[in-house]
Amino acid sequence: MMSVPANHNSTQILLIDADDTLWENNIYFERAIANFISFLNHHEYTPRQVREVLNDVERTNVAKHGYGLQSFAHALVETFERLSVEPLTPALHETIRGFAHTIAEHPVEIISGVPETLNYLAGRHRLILMTKGNFTEQTGKVERSGLKSHFAAVEVVAEKNPGVYQEVVAKYGLTRDVTWMVGNSPKSDVNPALAAGLNAVFVPHDQTWVLEHEELAQPGDGSGRLLVLERFAQLREHF
Repeated sequence: MMSVPANHNSTQILLIDADDTLWENNIYFERAIANFISFLNHHEYTPRQVREVLNDVERTNVAKHGYGLQSFAHALVETFERLSVEPLTPALHETIRGFAHTIAEHPVEIISGVPETLNYLAGRHRLILMTKGNFTEQTGKVERSGLKSHFAAVEVVAEKNPGVYQEVVAKYGLTRDVTWMVGNSPKSDVNPALAAGLNAVFVPHDQTWVLEHEELAQPGDGSGRLLVLERFAQLREHF
């Protein structure tokens, strides 16, 4: 895949994702899911089949409840109700929701190379943190991360799609050909940004949430440039 670097000599606007781009996130959900599947201990469904049911429930729940721990907890409870032969008692309900809420207890784990790279980029370009999810949860992680000072603004959105990117462009008066969305999700960070006429930087993460998987779009007429990296720290080589 061809990747087109930015112009080193001009100021760019970098919209930067947070979860699994700046700090670890999905690994904690994967651990909670593994614990839930072990607890369920289904005698007919394999762990993979249980996970497929959970994925289907999460797709529906995101539309109803958005992203975040409460939505995830709802999905675990609903999956239990679908698959378990046991009735959902108040005690079981509390135990299952506990799998989700243990995630909130983890400190923010910054991905290697991120602080130094942000420090470098902030001196050269305009950085806006753009993340989707529950507003309180996401802003809390931003505050605890120690990275907020690198950004000119923090934008928490309910979803990332071409329309939302257009709204952010209008809100901040951005110029599309020098604006880049940087993130690990083809579905949320790369493809809709390209569709909105922005540039994109794909920084893959080996634990990206399965519901964020999607084939990378190819830049075409009306869409911007695509840069594909292996690590966040490589942004310093292109910007």
